Amino acid sequence: MNGSNQKSAIFVAGNNGQVALSLKEAAKARNLPLETHGRPEFDLSKTAALTGLIAEQNPAAIVNAAAYTAVDNAENEEELAFAINAAGAEALAAIAYKLDIPFIHISTDYVFDGLKIAPYNEDDVTEPTGAYGRSKLEGERLVMAANPNAVILRTAWVYSPFGKNFLKTMLSLASRESLGVVADQIGNPTYAPDIATAVLDILQMIQSLDDPSSLGGIYHMTGTGSTSWHGFAVAIFDTISAIGLAKPVVNAITTADYPTPAERPANSRLDCSKLEATFSVKLPDWKTSTAICVKRLSEMNQLG
Repeated sequence: MNGSNQKSAIFVAGNNGQVALSLKEAAKARNLPLETHGRPEFDLSKTAALTGLIAEQNPAAIVNAAAYTAVDNAENEEELAFAINAAGAEALAAIAYKLDIPFIHISTDYVFDGLKIAPYNEDDVTEPTGAYGRSKLEGERLVMAANPNAVILRTAWVYSPFGKNFLKTMLSLASRESLGVVADQIGNPTYAPDIATAVLDILQMIQSLDDPSSLGGIYHMTGTGSTSWHGFAVAIFDTISAIGLAKPVVNAITTADYPTPAERPANSRLDCSKLEATFSVKLPDWKTSTAICVKRLSEMNQLG
């Protein structure tokens, strides 16, 4: 990579998302210069302006943590989803390649159809079932075409103390006597601060090598262990029960009982062994990180 000492901060596309906010926090803890950039001044759907905006920053690396993530809305806004998740990602990858700096792109389990019985590995056939997954898959294709050195990290079931996510939704429903949660979809709950830690570790490894081009490619990166949405909800409520708060009865329901505009993969589990073999990175067990997240929200008085 370019060894110029004139480079400044890590440039993160995305400002208020779970991964972007977690990256900002993790970088601060390490005293690493990192800046997040989001709308309206930085808009991935307006690719013509991106080169100039990034050139002004002269970044040391680019991390694309920005995306159109409204899975159901994407069914009616597919053009916008592709503009951000495909064309926008491609533009960032090309800029990083031209600048000769590391580029990390966050992708998703939704590139798969969810019909495989075992966890998916990086070589499995991709067959998204909805517009969001199609836009992210096209983003992966365009990123690798524009920048063969890019590192693409597919993750899944992301939660954190920030923004909207499944864990926070469950906590907001904790005062109910009972609720139904889908039990026939399985995956790997993944804590955004764990993603951020891993991204910074991967960047550090890339930057330490004279020729890191062999590291380019697609990797799976999720929390260790798997469960269903129902199992995830039970673990969340067991955690708040352990600190003396009431918990609801969580009833198992099927996907058919909770229809959504976009089809969700029945199996979102990702095999992360390639990531560990290449970067010596393995995310913590999802139950451990769930407890950490709930504890943090409790300390912030944000359990409700």
